[in-house]
Amino acid sequence: MRQSGSGVRLKLSGVVRLRTTQLEDLPNIGKSIAADLRRIGIASPAQLARRAPLATFRRLAAVMGRRHDPCVLYTLLAARHFFANGAALPWWKFTAQGKQLLQTGRPRKNTVPPGVLAD
Repeated sequence: MRQSGSGVRLKLSGVVRLRTTQLEDLPNIGKSIAADLRRIGIASPAQLARRAPLATFRRLAAVMGRRHDPCVLYTLLAARHFFANGAALPWWKFTAQGKQLLQTGRPRKNTVPPGVLAD
């Protein structure tokens, strides 16, 4: 387990969140990505939860003047999964889904990463 900035304990293998008040409380979201998200007006987990991962990824590129590494999209997909299921998974579990999303602009019908059981 890791201790986040506001005392929330998270475990990457899937502990349900107790409370997330800062972006850095989310699994896979560190200081750098949190700072980038704040630059586009996303200051809290609740605000991020209302945004589509691909739209957020594209907004980051537009505001910052460069294309972000696709791993940022995978991180946003992992956050979306966390919001929906309470399961904290590593960002790389969302690589295939992210690549599909970048190619087509649409998520796959099955958005659960391989090897993860859906609720």
